[in-house]
Amino acid sequence: MAPIKHTPVTRLVILCVAFINGFAIMSIELLGGRVLAPYFGSSVHVWGSIIAVFMLSLSLGYLWGGRLSLRRPGPRVFASFFVLAAALCLPIIFFADAVMSSIFVAVEDPRYGSLLTAMLLYFLPICAMGMVSPYSVRLLVSSQEHSGGVAGMLYFVSTLGSALGTLGTSFYFVLWFNINTVMWGCVAALLLCASAVMWTCRSPSRTTADAGNTATTPEVAR
Repeated sequence: MAPIKHTPVTRLVILCVAFINGFAIMSIELLGGRVLAPYFGSSVHVWGSIIAVFMLSLSLGYLWGGRLSLRRPGPRVFASFFVLAAALCLPIIFFADAVMSSIFVAVEDPRYGSLLTAMLLYFLPICAMGMVSPYSVRLLVSSQEHSGGVAGMLYFVSTLGSALGTLGTSFYFVLWFNINTVMWGCVAALLLCASAVMWTCRSPSRTTADAGNTATTPEVAR
């Protein structure tokens, strides 16, 4: 796996995609209440189910993302988190009604029905999105003495994105667009993050090799 370049541009891109990831997480969480409401209502039990599933998903995502970052981290794996999360969001758009109607009939208690629905729809995509933060820290850290400051900046940016995602979705998006349109926006944003990572965080080895080939070309011609 190719290592990532440590340049101001790549650091900025990693911080930006962490911001967008945090924004998307909270946007999807708030939409979750609207998705489940037609079948299970919008009581405190439903919101408790959604919040619990999101916190569990994020905690496991942090764990797995941290472990994966120990294996020579690179841009391809990092970008794959965003692609995987985007793909796992698609069942929310296409199959949410079918899943909820089946669970609504099979589970009488709306508390457990909403909990099961939230697990099936949101556990995997949010888990994939949770991998982004610890992996981002590992990509940004170039020396141990700066690791604390890097981690603080990364989580500041990510949490700021979550706060703005909460306000943006609850104040504006749900008024301007339907649920699926906002979800498609989140999917597009995640895929854009993957593209940005692959475009700007390429391995320095290829650039070095190309420079070496250019330098030796006159020798060969001679």
